Amino acid sequence: MPPSVRVPTGARIVNVVHTVQGVGEAAKSRAYYVVAHYDSRNGEVLDATGEAPGANDNASGVAVAMELARIVAAKPLDSTVVFLFTSGEEQGLLGAKAHADAAAARSGLSIRAVLNNDIVGDPTERPDDASGWPEGMAVSPDLRAAARGPEARTTVRVFSEGTPRSDTAEQRAKMRQLSSEGDSLSRQIARFVAYVADREQLALRPMLVMRPDRFLRGGDHSAFNEAGFAAVRFSALNEDYSRQHANIVPREGKPYGDVASFVDETYVANVARLNLATLVHLSNAPDTPSNVKLHADQLDPNSKLSWDAPSGGGVEGYEVVWRLTTDWQWMYSVNVKERREVTLPINKDNVFFGVRSYNAKGYVSPVAVAR
Repeated sequence: MPPSVRVPTGARIVNVVHTVQGVGEAAKSRAYYVVAHYDSRNGEVLDATGEAPGANDNASGVAVAMELARIVAAKPLDSTVVFLFTSGEEQGLLGAKAHADAAAARSGLSIRAVLNNDIVGDPTERPDDASGWPEGMAVSPDLRAAARGPEARTTVRVFSEGTPRSDTAEQRAKMRQLSSEGDSLSRQIARFVAYVADREQLALRPMLVMRPDRFLRGGDHSAFNEAGFAAVRFSALNEDYSRQHANIVPREGKPYGDVASFVDETYVANVARLNLATLVHLSNAPDTPSNVKLHADQLDPNSKLSWDAPSGGGVEGYEVVWRLTTDWQWMYSVNVKERREVTLPINKDNVFFGVRSYNAKGYVSPVAVAR
């Protein structure tokens, strides 16, 4: 890496990459990534010698990715899975950007989704009391509970971008015309994670955050987004900023900072289970339909849709899905079997449409949004 603000003299960094080749003849050309950064930092961004254990940020994510690599290597999936451990994340997403840019420039594997695990070890609960509210403000228990949010130990945030950073001006104009700012490829992967968690009734449930990332922070998935790939970020619900990017100091005779004592192994294991279930469903499903069109060339209270079969075959049929424009998740579906054109008695003005494919095993693809 050349000299930069956070690497004043330049540096040689090393990403660790492990690829498990898919075993499905049609699906092995599809690649799904599990990403975690293995570098860390303390309270001084240019301190290259001080103690910086990084147990939560991001040994927790590395633990998730390593465990998944162990499992998938022993029992490969239909699609190819790439486990990427990056360096230089804290210094500007250096390793992820180098890898994503190189992947975008070469042909071969088609990267369909990137699951970035970053800060997935510390499910800190926010206090359920009136502290922190302006003095004299009447705060009801319901209001305190709403501010506190869902149960931290059973919730993980999934961040996804809405407007792709790589879109052209023409694509952005089309997005404005269709009001499809919430239907990027990354957003469909986030919705798919939620679908899998619900279908498998997992202990850990994703809370979809319709933003690329946290305020004032970044992660390796952003480097893949910038290169044009669908990518999401898994992070614990509540972050304790006094422990992240902090120097290790004693408190009550114990080290305080990003140390292992604040990491909950049960929570980390549940994050790994959610990642693995998502990988299995993505890999075992047929590919997503292409060229999904909503025909809006004449005034008609009904909705006509058409689409093309995905490459690779293995499709048993299709489902048309839709949601109200105010819904975050696909709420309704109808099985249209082998049809690739259908007219439904639904007013196209009021909903967003999509189509997904399914196979004989019952696995469904991520949704392709109707344009």
